[in-house]
Amino acid sequence: MPSVPIRVMVSILMLNQMFKQSDETVVERRRENPYWQYFSGMEYFQTRLPFDPSDFVHFRGRIGEKGAEKLIRLSIELFDGKPAGEKEVIVDTTVQEKNITYPTDIKLQKKIIEKCLKIAEENGIKLRQSYSGVAKQHIQNQRWRNHPKNKKKAIHSARKLKVIAGRLVRELDRKLPEGKK
Repeated sequence: MPSVPIRVMVSILMLNQMFKQSDETVVERRRENPYWQYFSGMEYFQTRLPFDPSDFVHFRGRIGEKGAEKLIRLSIELFDGKPAGEKEVIVDTTVQEKNITYPTDIKLQKKIIEKCLKIAEENGIKLRQSYSGVAKQHIQNQRWRNHPKNKKKAIHSARKLKVIAGRLVRELDRKLPEGKK
């Protein structure tokens, strides 16, 4: 049988040390977890076991306790900032959480209302109604819109926000001078 790549063995040894699990559990979890597979050098997701857990025991026996300590120490030095013989470290940030808020209709209508009020204030236009208090209440009604008791109120508020945004845009369109449109 061909030998298992050293990167796979070392990566699973590191995962074993980090998560403090048995050899069988680590090898099994590596099969199920695509991030662990990528960490151990696989380009494609594989459903089969990378090797028999007993091979892991033989590998540890071949490198010995000092070899395992050296591998762990090297990896710690790599990420600790101390020199480890590597010039650069590549970090995969695709799984890090991002602080992203997605644009929903409600958020966009809120922005339209705020922008219209700002434009009116900058140009000295007196609006019939600012809707700021009413809009604030309708936005608050959207918070728990998926709860069964709040569904009707949220749908009504969403429609009302759309109407308010449209009214403000049309009023500004009528009252703004021709050169500022």
